[in-house]
Amino acid sequence: MDAKQEQLENALHAAQMYYYQNLPMKTIAAELQVSHSTVSRLLSWARSQGLIEIRINDIRGRADTLEESIKLHYKLSDVQIVPVPEIAGEQAWQERVAKVAATTLNQAIESGMILGVAWGGTINLVAANLTPKSLVGVQVVQLNGGEIVTNPSVNHAGWLVSQFANNFEGKAHLFPVPTFFDYPETKQALWRERSIQQVLELHRQADILLFTIGSSQGQMMSATYMGNYLRENDFAEMAQEGVVGDIANIMIRQDGSYAGIPLNERACGPNLELFRKAGRSICVVSGYNKLAGLRAALAGGYVTDLILDEPTAHKLLASITS
Repeated sequence: MDAKQEQLENALHAAQMYYYQNLPMKTIAAELQVSHSTVSRLLSWARSQGLIEIRINDIRGRADTLEESIKLHYKLSDVQIVPVPEIAGEQAWQERVAKVAATTLNQAIESGMILGVAWGGTINLVAANLTPKSLVGVQVVQLNGGEIVTNPSVNHAGWLVSQFANNFEGKAHLFPVPTFFDYPETKQALWRERSIQQVLELHRQADILLFTIGSSQGQMMSATYMGNYLRENDFAEMAQEGVVGDIANIMIRQDGSYAGIPLNERACGPNLELFRKAGRSICVVSGYNKLAGLRAALAGGYVTDLILDEPTAHKLLASITS
């Protein structure tokens, strides 16, 4: 047995004894003939490799909880509110939300599924927090065009989709288009191409859609608005149309509508009706600047599962009850 295989065997034995048999680390160390610190390292390694998934069953009465109130009001399948102190700042909120989203996705995705991933800063963080899960026949498809130029902290869409596919030992399907075209006619012509039609068909077949809400406001401005994609007249047009945010580059109004917004004729993103029809549309959101766009996405029925930081969740609930 080589060293890697021995580590895997010891990690699995340690995890089974610790979590299934409730044995103390001292007993596990004696049985495996290793030190106490080695057992701790084995358990940490097992978690990092996806061998262990920790679930928390909340047995409290939840009728009056924050999660349940939001879930019932918007008729969502699931809501996860991520506890984080308000004083920690929005970057810390985003990092914690991304970690929870990565764990949720790992639990949700199974062999043979198609996962649609929307490019963006928050989803980049989700990708960075994934733990490997060995599956068969998973396909990951890029939902929207995305190349970032002015923000090196956000990886381009090709990297993002490949990261998800590699994590699940699946196949990546890229959507080789820019974030926005300069002319609607260019998009119309390209959308007729067979290669693009094949990607759009994968969009329609996706079992899970993973996305965030884009916002042009605040310090945590979304990646779409930090590149050189939009001009002053585009922002003026968005204001005139009442745009409050976007889903995968597609602009939405306060009521969740998107038809008739000229910018969407040039936007390289999916048909938002897909989010209403998908088995699971997982929306990962953090920050007050995303609140108006989140309300619009919820009003439009584009969300089945919501993962949200606690401070923003309180503001969302306040807007419901006020």
